[in-house]
Amino acid sequence: MFRLKFKLSHTDPLIKILPEVRGRYLQNISLARHTWFGVGGRAEIMYLPVDAEDLAHFLRNTPRNLPLCLIGGGSNLLVRDGGVPGVVIKLESPFFRQISIGENTITCGAGFHNPDLKKHLLANNRGGLEFLCSIPGTVGGSIKTNAGCFGREISDVIVSAEIINREGKIQSIDAKDLGLSYRGSLFPDDWIILAVTFKTEPSSAEKISCLLEEHKAYRRAHQPVNQKTAGSTFKNPEGLKAWELIKKCGCDQFTVGGAKVSEKHCNFLINTGTASAEDIETLGEMIIREVQRQTSVTLEWEIKRLGIKREQ
Repeated sequence: MFRLKFKLSHTDPLIKILPEVRGRYLQNISLARHTWFGVGGRAEIMYLPVDAEDLAHFLRNTPRNLPLCLIGGGSNLLVRDGGVPGVVIKLESPFFRQISIGENTITCGAGFHNPDLKKHLLANNRGGLEFLCSIPGTVGGSIKTNAGCFGREISDVIVSAEIINREGKIQSIDAKDLGLSYRGSLFPDDWIILAVTFKTEPSSAEKISCLLEEHKAYRRAHQPVNQKTAGSTFKNPEGLKAWELIKKCGCDQFTVGGAKVSEKHCNFLINTGTASAEDIETLGEMIIREVQRQTSVTLEWEIKRLGIKREQ
């Protein structure tokens, strides 16, 4: 996210100072339907670029101090109730959902949904990315957080990423220069991922299907499904498990308003249907404080929190 301050005059709404684009601008749009939690305020402007050239034109012709942020599938996102000022960018056009198959690689647009990889792996007998199929959200968001599960993570399979910076310059970045670490990365906030190339390995449709089914069965047995959640709430501290700390400290019974800790997996927070973003964030902060009080371990949010709190 670009975290610079920007202030508009009362006579000059934001939409009037934005460049003409081939994509779409949506004003005052609710972001709740763009997140798995189903909560949160509105985006002052949402911009949906048609392609990379359209996005580059936008970036080159907007004020440098204009707040910009990027969202993906919303599966690991909590938007605060006060909404998001400035422009929220979402890469959901067909251009950003393209996929191409190389000799030992697969290249996906940043807006490509991870679960959709399944049919391409099966059709081309490509293995190695089965774990990614079970991670909700889009490819671009998975890279930013170095997403992982079942003993593998993005850093194990990524070859390179195509990015665009705040000046609208597009370039290819090797995996070693992305600074990927456990559930995070070190590359600049003003980089937007456009596409990612992964390495694959030969496999059979039978083996791929079997592994995919194992992953699916595990998630159904151990994690909440068909509920409003954003996946793992906290990162695992080095050498420890976040869920074990939460349970040990009695935080697995915590609730705040319409938000509660999942009964199936206590590192998942649930919107029972009436929660606000503030309920969910307050619940998470309560857990952090209690675990720190009892164990001196400070849990870190894995869920990305975005926007401003609603004024009381």
